[in-house]
Amino acid sequence: MSHIIAIANQKGGVGKTTTAINLAAALADRGRRTLLLDLDPQANSTLAFFSPDESATTLYDVLAPEGSGRATMESVIRPSKQTALSVAPGKLMLSRLEVQLAGQFDAPFRLKDALSPVLKNFDYIVVDTPPALGILTVNAMVAATHLLVPIQAAYFAIEGTDDLLETYSRIRARPNPDLKIVGVLITLYDKRTNISRDTHEQIRAVFGNTLFRTKITKNVRLEESPAYKETILSYAPRSPGAVEYRKLALEVIDRVEANRSARHAEDAA
Repeated sequence: MSHIIAIANQKGGVGKTTTAINLAAALADRGRRTLLLDLDPQANSTLAFFSPDESATTLYDVLAPEGSGRATMESVIRPSKQTALSVAPGKLMLSRLEVQLAGQFDAPFRLKDALSPVLKNFDYIVVDTPPALGILTVNAMVAATHLLVPIQAAYFAIEGTDDLLETYSRIRARPNPDLKIVGVLITLYDKRTNISRDTHEQIRAVFGNTLFRTKITKNVRLEESPAYKETILSYAPRSPGAVEYRKLALEVIDRVEANRSARHAEDAA
């Protein structure tokens, strides 16, 4: 069974793409066959692995309406330099889908349907979403088995999460009742500042055990690595960022695969 983790927060600048790239790399580093899907029209996850001219066919070609030169998911997936990690690239044209899919009855299910033929090839699929709650993020949440919410350790950090959680509840109510929140992740944490420590406690009070034990601290190496077409695991494998994303991957694996074992036990009973 493939575990599909949508990484979503409608706020920008919360480390969503950084988390998508490096969590995917850390899962692959643990021997899990992993696919990173770039649904963000900014395509920063794609640019962390490939030059713009290397991705002629992208997820836009997979999800675009009939008559727009649609491609199969399998045809756009590309291997990365890291063993067990593949990437389905995105591009700016993904932003057109908000208009192109408006009113189409199958609009929320495009990604889920496209992924179906390749699920057997991957243990984990990590989806980077845009900083908005439009059709692309909805597609990610309809296709996903789990939702991961990154929240920056900053003032007003939780403001706006109500909209995301409302969207999550609506998705669970009808198109994807099996969707679960795998965890809330604190990013850009600076233990030297009062605001980071206070925000951490505020987020813990709201989300409780849903909050991951791992925090992603501010780290120059994390900011530098995409410019060199590297993940933090290959660019600076001993840096705090690499250590933290490895720890996060272990937490994700523990939560996701423990839930699967529990469900199997319930079914057997």
